[in-house]
Amino acid sequence: MTIASIRARRGAIPVCLAMSIGLSIMGGVEAGEPFRRLTGAEITARLTGKELTDEVHWAYVFGKAGRLTSVSLGTRGTGTWHVRDDELCLDGGPDGRRCLQVWSSGQRVELRREGGLPDEGILQTPQARR
Repeated sequence: MTIASIRARRGAIPVCLAMSIGLSIMGGVEAGEPFRRLTGAEITARLTGKELTDEVHWAYVFGKAGRLTSVSLGTRGTGTWHVRDDELCLDGGPDGRRCLQVWSSGQRVELRREGGLPDEGILQTPQARR
């Protein structure tokens, strides 16, 4: 065994250790609490006065009295929102009229509809937008 191979092995151990720690931390973040479907009362309580956004492409602001403000790819829109049969119903915004299941895990929220991919976002205090 040469001095160079011993040094190479010593350097590999910290790198491997750092990688395994990093992967275990990332895995823990993903595990989190499981998503669960919200009831109608929970939808109203969680969404009123909040913004749901993917932080890049779109945002919905759920105002009081069912007012909906949306931003999709820089285009602003308005509409209404209400809860019916434990689903969030939106009228306006980029996708028109539709009702969706609301699933939540902490601040992460998914709007799900049958036969489609969910809209995934985070729930936060409304942000000022240009």
